[in-house]
Amino acid sequence: MKFLVTVGLALLLLTLESVVVQRFGLVLSRIDVTVVLLAFLALRASLLEGAFSAFAVGYLLDLMSGQPTGLFTFLGVFIFLVGRLVDSLVDVRGAAAFVLFVMGADVGHGLLAAFFSWLTVKDGSAMAVLPGLPLQVALTGLAALALYPLLRRFEARQERPQLGGLL
Repeated sequence: MKFLVTVGLALLLLTLESVVVQRFGLVLSRIDVTVVLLAFLALRASLLEGAFSAFAVGYLLDLMSGQPTGLFTFLGVFIFLVGRLVDSLVDVRGAAAFVLFVMGADVGHGLLAAFFSWLTVKDGSAMAVLPGLPLQVALTGLAALALYPLLRRFEARQERPQLGGLL
């Protein structure tokens, strides 16, 4: 069930992101809501469920971005796995820590996306997004702050009380 909620939420957030980016005329940067979802999955989902969800979120971003196919699918799973590793080293509790966690993940995601795009694109336009990366990270941090209560609410609804002695 978390998988379906994550995919539905990713589709909704990617649609909202594209409208906001177009409305405000952000040319060099964007609001990377998928990294917010990937970071939350890294902190809260099991390995298998999170990896499948990260794959689906990355694939949706691939479909909506126009970048080389497979780039964001790979990066989605990679960022999820690195996020799980970082979570085992650092305690991420609360909204402020989550925002910092997301902003760090977004820096890595943006740099890796620019690097792999640079490897596959001949005209060198992939590195043109690097000047907009600080604004993208800041906007993604604001999105993480806004989405954190919503994500926590979805997580609370997913948790069901265990039936102890009935089986």
